[in-house]
Amino acid sequence: MKPLDHVTILDLSRVLACPFASMILAELGATVIKVEQPGAGDETRGFEPQLAADSAYYFACNRSKSSITVNLRQPEGQAVIRELAQQADVFVENFPVGTLGRYGLDFATLSALNPRLAYVSCTGFGQTGPYAHKKGYDTVFQAMGGIMSLTGEKGGGPVKPGLPVADLTSGLWVAIGILAMLAGREKTGRGARLDFSMLDGQVSLLTLAAARYFALGEVPPRLGTEHPGRVPSATFRCKDARFAHITASDQHWEPLCRVLGLEDWGRAYGTNEIRVEKRDEVMPMLTQKIAAFDRDALIAALDAVEVPIGPVNDVAEILADPHVRARRLVGSFDYPGVGEFKALALPFKFLGWDNPEIGRPPALGEQTESILRERLGYSAEQIEQLKAAKAI
Repeated sequence: MKPLDHVTILDLSRVLACPFASMILAELGATVIKVEQPGAGDETRGFEPQLAADSAYYFACNRSKSSITVNLRQPEGQAVIRELAQQADVFVENFPVGTLGRYGLDFATLSALNPRLAYVSCTGFGQTGPYAHKKGYDTVFQAMGGIMSLTGEKGGGPVKPGLPVADLTSGLWVAIGILAMLAGREKTGRGARLDFSMLDGQVSLLTLAAARYFALGEVPPRLGTEHPGRVPSATFRCKDARFAHITASDQHWEPLCRVLGLEDWGRAYGTNEIRVEKRDEVMPMLTQKIAAFDRDALIAALDAVEVPIGPVNDVAEILADPHVRARRLVGSFDYPGVGEFKALALPFKFLGWDNPEIGRPPALGEQTESILRERLGYSAEQIEQLKAAKAI
């Protein structure tokens, strides 16, 4: 048994943030009914890279769901969604502010039909505030939310991270919000609405940078891979042109210095406070000494004295890593027209629940008729009438 086997999610969201959230919950056991536009579906089905039958982008965030196609602009389609919402535990949408109100699918309408419904509205800037109707994408939220100002080399311009962190972390925030509402419902018997802003999510991630600003009035500068409050914590280039990252606390400093042949420094720069103050002396010497080691030899030597170090892996290297394989983080599913396709498992290992399993994504509208028949009791004639009305 999986922990969310009892939960049904009606998911009207598209693209990345909310689909990522609902996929996490699906592989934790929830039944997720993904509602897509007839004929086109979630726009990510058309994103690169394209496969024979669909998109790898779509695959990445839509596993283990069912897909139904419903035209929300048709009254008959809206009626289908209202019926499904009456049977759901969670309703997820990321339409622009006010859109679903025009379709009779807003929180007030659906909660009147199903008072236990947990209703999620995920937008770029939230339902209120001066930016409520402003448009935005992942990188806009990164830029506005502050993370891009922190990322980049010393003296260089802002740099975006290599993944869409605003979308992905928003998905995690949304999943947490859903679980909180479901837990609260166990107490009250009533649902609730979550107004989640992706910009809010990015601001909330500032944590330590904000703490330094609140404490010191410091606007953190870009430091590349270095840490503003710890030395050493940085990436170093090795003799073989590969990179390793070292993060050392005071208890690691002397062992690090012994390996590098800097025993005198182990005593002279023994506290992090001193090393931060003398950063411009410490970092060039460490960089010079580490450059004399091949990466594997450096890692082996520092692992032996328990100094935290790791290789800077590229995607191929980490996915082939023996520890990642042993933890079963790489699996696969079979998809019609594509065959076996590799996928990343959820990073949960339970004792007391069944572990998440990688499921395949649905083809567009694959479960439309079965859900209408089995969940809503529609007859074949009713389904044909909905098709004729272009509602499904």
